[in-house]
Amino acid sequence: MFHRRHNIANPVSFWFEDREVLANRGDSVAGALLAAGISQLRRSPVSGSARAPFCMIGNCYECLVEIEGQGAVQACLIEVAEGMQVRMTPDTHPESG
Repeated sequence: MFHRRHNIANPVSFWFEDREVLANRGDSVAGALLAAGISQLRRSPVSGSARAPFCMIGNCYECLVEIEGQGAVQACLIEVAEGMQVRMTPDTHPESG
């Protein structure tokens, strides 16, 4: 299980699906979600299996999410922003399959 190494000193609030997430300013979206106990960011379009961030440096695309106003992006490469709306990518959303 992932956990935050430091207390939240400079908080930013954003949303993943319908859940509010608190993060430190400067955290990546993937890092903030993992620290909040959210590891399933998408589902495999082939098997439907849950997928989580893997490399955390932008090589693997396992952390692909949809951010309002930006489309599909790698969560490990995007910094959290106040009020950001993040969702599982539509083609991998649990209700779409």
